Amino acid sequence: MPAERKSLTTTGGPKRAPNRAMLRGVGFHDDDFERPMVGVASLYSEITPCNSHLDRLARRGIEGIRAAGGVPQIFGAPTASDGIMMGHQGMRYSLVSREVIADCIEVVSGGMNHDAVIAFGGCDKNMPGCIMGMARLNMPSVFVYGGSILPGVGPDGEDVDIVSSFEAVGKFQAGLIDQKKLHKIECETCPGAGACGGMYTANTMSSAIEAMGMSLPYDASYPAVTAAKERESFLAGEAVVNLVKLNIRPRDIITRKSLENAYTFVLALGGSTNAVLHLMAIAREAGVDWTLEDFDRLGDKVPHLADLKPGGKYVMFDLHRAGGTPPVLKALLDAGFLHGDCITVTGKTLAENLKDIPSVYSKTQKIVMPLDKPLAAKGHIAIMKGNIATEGAVAKLAGLKSHKITGPAKVFDGEEACFEAINARKIVPGDVVVIRGEGPVGGPGMREMLSITGALMGQGLGDSVGLITDGRFSGGTHGLVVGHVAPEAWVGGNIALLKDGDTITIDGDSKTLNVHLTDEELAKRRETWTKPPLRVERGVLAKFARTVKSASEGAVTS
Repeated sequence: MPAERKSLTTTGGPKRAPNRAMLRGVGFHDDDFERPMVGVASLYSEITPCNSHLDRLARRGIEGIRAAGGVPQIFGAPTASDGIMMGHQGMRYSLVSREVIADCIEVVSGGMNHDAVIAFGGCDKNMPGCIMGMARLNMPSVFVYGGSILPGVGPDGEDVDIVSSFEAVGKFQAGLIDQKKLHKIECETCPGAGACGGMYTANTMSSAIEAMGMSLPYDASYPAVTAAKERESFLAGEAVVNLVKLNIRPRDIITRKSLENAYTFVLALGGSTNAVLHLMAIAREAGVDWTLEDFDRLGDKVPHLADLKPGGKYVMFDLHRAGGTPPVLKALLDAGFLHGDCITVTGKTLAENLKDIPSVYSKTQKIVMPLDKPLAAKGHIAIMKGNIATEGAVAKLAGLKSHKITGPAKVFDGEEACFEAINARKIVPGDVVVIRGEGPVGGPGMREMLSITGALMGQGLGDSVGLITDGRFSGGTHGLVVGHVAPEAWVGGNIALLKDGDTITIDGDSKTLNVHLTDEELAKRRETWTKPPLRVERGVLAKFARTVKSASEGAVTS
């Protein structure tokens, strides 16, 4: 039985006549007050191609809500473009935007006493931010991903995407391409609307959310500029009203088992390390006990199957042409890797959603490897520990020739100093680059290092250089990189004590991250370490720095 409509708190009875009067001013009719009131969070903006088409999708969702008997109320929530903010101080706002998005959805739908909420998002932090807000409110909710961008056509007829531009900068620095070719790649990288095309953070998180059950089937793989995505948006509007009738809420859907489904799909697809941070934050908002050890437990048994960028050859559009995300989920379900009894936003279980879907292996495709011949027998994401990261760190091992490096440290306080050294060709094979002061507190905001890793890959150093940081990596990153080092430098983690020339070992096979120093030497160095003041004293970055928890806890602020 559906619960009593929460919106009656705002609109029910004679004493709410003033409230209703305000709503009449935006077009409400008498019978609208008898319908479920649905908040429609549109993260539309012209800031980024990821979100530039969301207004159209949100309007289709509104049509679906009305068709199902609900009354929609559209409102805005902000987005911040990771790709555009990359490589400069603007990236400090990226992770912060996840918290702000969750806050905005909570403020509007919580304050209005909506009966349900549907959200339309595109750029990386939109997905976790929306789901976190939904989990907090725990009102019937559906998420709609704006969809992936189409590949661009490079100067030699090859497919290109945003990471192609970042790596082209490194090639230009190394003299491998001229400025004309760099400009051509820049102009062709983003041919229209949609989120970055590879299995980067946006596609990683949309895939995780689909497997989790908080979006409709195919949500992660329908491209942005298709009628299929518009039809899905309409159906999502209908679905959210149905959830009100069924009284199915996010915390019914986001459970320990559905989080296992989500991360299993991330591992199979070769997704972004950011999934660790965001899934932990979602779990926290949903009241589910989840730790770094849970990621490691699944990583030890789930194979890496999909040959998707950045470590592989293909992009999400290729997976769409091969049948999309549900056939891959079906293959994983049939193989026993997923919990089929988890309820989803369709009102049915995951197994019921996939009942008539053919397995990806029933199709002729080259993107998803057979289960008996995976790209890697274990997950490509490893939770690392050692004397540099006593709370933990996260490594991405997809597509690497070797999972281990031992070499001298080259230590940089901040991303900019490191990029200058790369530009000056001061990083050489065998080095272990350390970028610190970029953690949740120190950044503040845990900047992503795609400009750094893209330049290293472009210079041909991706397989011969290690990189560790208390910041993050874009889903577009590949190479032997370790991020989320915790405790971070700014709060006194051992990464703060490292010096140029220290010998560091990154070992992805044993999942260890160590500097070759004794405990006594580390203690001696700590005696001379002084806790630095916050970089900012006011505004949203200061609020974030004062309230954020460790990366090992999802870098949440609530």
